Amino acid sequence: MRRILHAADLHLDAPFSALSAGQAAARRAEQRTLLDRLADTARDRAADLVLLSGDLLDGGETRYETIQALARTLGRMAVPVFLAPGNHDWFHPRSPYAAPIWPDNVHIFRTEAMSAVPLPELGCVVHGAAFVSPFRDGDPLARFSAPVDGLLHLGVLHGDMGGRSRYGPISPDHAAGSGLRYLALGHVHTCTGLCRAGGTWWAYPGCPEGRGFDETGDKGALLVTLEGDGAEAEFLPLALRRYERLTVDVTGRDPAAALLDALPRGRERDVFRILLTGAADGVDLAALTELAAPFFYGLSLRDRTRPVRDLWDRLGEDTLTGLFLRAIRARAEAAGDPEERSRVELAARFGLAALENGEDCRP
Repeated sequence: MRRILHAADLHLDAPFSALSAGQAAARRAEQRTLLDRLADTARDRAADLVLLSGDLLDGGETRYETIQALARTLGRMAVPVFLAPGNHDWFHPRSPYAAPIWPDNVHIFRTEAMSAVPLPELGCVVHGAAFVSPFRDGDPLARFSAPVDGLLHLGVLHGDMGGRSRYGPISPDHAAGSGLRYLALGHVHTCTGLCRAGGTWWAYPGCPEGRGFDETGDKGALLVTLEGDGAEAEFLPLALRRYERLTVDVTGRDPAAALLDALPRGRERDVFRILLTGAADGVDLAALTELAAPFFYGLSLRDRTRPVRDLWDRLGEDTLTGLFLRAIRARAEAAGDPEERSRVELAARFGLAALENGEDCRP
């Protein structure tokens, strides 16, 4: 049995442009604490080795203290660590990965061609390759096949499984014929869980910390256990803060009361984007932001409400909408009781919604 801690896409020193300058700086500092959580996880879960599938660095302005923290923490893991640079942290002669600071237990793949590192004490071989420019058009597994020698063959790559992008597109057929038992991938920021191509298990762990509202929810790493021909993967949450979206319908209510009722409690560490929807007049976005901001680390409040209007106010238009309203108004006036009239008016609102590209026209 082998336990593998698989992580990718840390994007250390990301700009966090959606936050204020002070919060962005704080978040970059917090990212470095992620490294300690990763090292503690490797120790606590008794990982035999660690596979890091690229984009550990964001590739912009990388701070020297971040590189030092990364090297120091990888050394603290005290198990073999393999790193395959990605399109953001690609390897080149002036790359931080070329500096003589990396501990002996860390192997950084430095070539575009696949290379192998045997681990006889574990009965396995780790294969990997690096991005050597911001793009890679070819499939790194196109001409690769692990030998049939009774050893456990593992792969670590940054790439795009099944994609047609310029970021190391990997054919599932090539993965299936690779002879690898497990292929640790990076590049996709959503955890896929275990997938299989032929006899090769593969997965993306996703990013361990969200950086924006395209990376919502829990983020972390995978603990992959290989035994016999089988494989299991456990998702390990590592994110200090989470990005989330929330929609609040303020129709027929005081917007402040509706917002307060909908706010989740206990999320002061997280970053939220809240969309106000429904029918409302005079939404004071600044006041509502001030009201809700203390509930979160960061808040983006957006007004997507529409003005409250009378159901029949477009009755006289010389349009399809006007024609529809005149016809259904006649049915409403002919209704025999209030309940039937209410049903006809509701049908009118849904009809308007259909005519107006799906907007919900309920008051």
